[in-house]
Amino acid sequence: MIWKIMAMFLVTCSVWAQQLLIPMDLRQDDHLKAYGITFWALEQGLTSEWLLNYRGGSFLLPADDRVIRLCRIRGVSTEIVEGNTLAQIYNQIESSNMESIRLEKSPAIAVYAPPANQPWDDAVTLVLSYAEIPFTQLWDEEVLHGELTRFDWLHLHHEDFTGQYGKFYSSYRHAVWYRNQQILYEKEALRLGYKKVSKLKLAVAEAVRNYVVSGGFLFAMCSATDSYDIALAAADIDICDAVFDGDGVDSQYADKLNYSRSFAFENFKLIVDPMIYEYSNIDTTPLNRQGLRPAGNDYFTLFEFSAKYDPVPTMLTQNHVSIIHNFMGQTTAFNRELIKPAVVIMAKHEGSGEVKYLHGIVGQGTFTYYGGHDPEDYQHFVGDPPTDLSLHRSSPGYRLILNNILFPAAKKKKQKT
Repeated sequence: MIWKIMAMFLVTCSVWAQQLLIPMDLRQDDHLKAYGITFWALEQGLTSEWLLNYRGGSFLLPADDRVIRLCRIRGVSTEIVEGNTLAQIYNQIESSNMESIRLEKSPAIAVYAPPANQPWDDAVTLVLSYAEIPFTQLWDEEVLHGELTRFDWLHLHHEDFTGQYGKFYSSYRHAVWYRNQQILYEKEALRLGYKKVSKLKLAVAEAVRNYVVSGGFLFAMCSATDSYDIALAAADIDICDAVFDGDGVDSQYADKLNYSRSFAFENFKLIVDPMIYEYSNIDTTPLNRQGLRPAGNDYFTLFEFSAKYDPVPTMLTQNHVSIIHNFMGQTTAFNRELIKPAVVIMAKHEGSGEVKYLHGIVGQGTFTYYGGHDPEDYQHFVGDPPTDLSLHRSSPGYRLILNNILFPAAKKKKQKT
């Protein structure tokens, strides 16, 4: 009986205590930096709430003077709520397809990327930097030496885990940056005890797999999605042409693929010709290249989930819009027919079999794949300048990335009795 009285007292105090609401609907001036504010609050030990489906997935933080001041500095819109207003918010959440998710601890963020940046940018590192969310960059040696255990969340830079150097051979094999990349990768492989780059990348892929199985959160975009799954399925099979590793492709490679080892995809067909800029039929980019879809009329749609019963995909799809302008990449979207049944589809291109955004569970951990290269650059080319996110402060495409950043910090509130 005493604990019930105490619980009622605590609920009453929490309802009447002054709180800081960071709205994430169209009233927000800088959606991206709002995630950084929430992350910073968690770093300071300030427990926060993620109000799923309430005004675009708003955040509720303690009305701490430090938080309020930081919001003003960074241009993040806020509202002070207390008393009846706060109670009304909770009542609305309780009676609607909404949920309050408690954010308890800032996750340790890692980005897998080569030490020498490629001549094109990476959307995740761009938005992490803009939102002022700290992260650690690591590469092959750190991964193989077990450094991933220090991190809660890992992003795979636009890496080619098959050892084919991004399949840029046909267009860029004479470019200085391509040659330098090949030299760097080959030296790194030999230094770490591998005769081929493909062998090194497979070892990294296996280490990442173990990280996820043990409870890690994996996020990948563009070519790091399908090339990663392909590398796992083609373990110990030579799928690299001689121009990449000095010897030919295993003539029986198609029959030896083990789809049970890949995370998201199955029954895919590889494209091993080095002159074709494509790994397999997982990617749907050719539809865009054929001009079948004008850039100005190319969108994908987010699915809606039950906030109370499916909180994870609900978290990952929080946004102030449900229809988002599409964007291309080496891997733009995924062929629906090749996605494993247990994988959750979170966004697709309406009227087609193209999936843009998906999520799944492997062991104790999860993976999220997001097609495309840069949410605010429809067709990004090698050598293009980085996107200036100060011009895209409310980018819905970039918001999906940041949803994944906060996801590991979340803990679903206990159901009321």
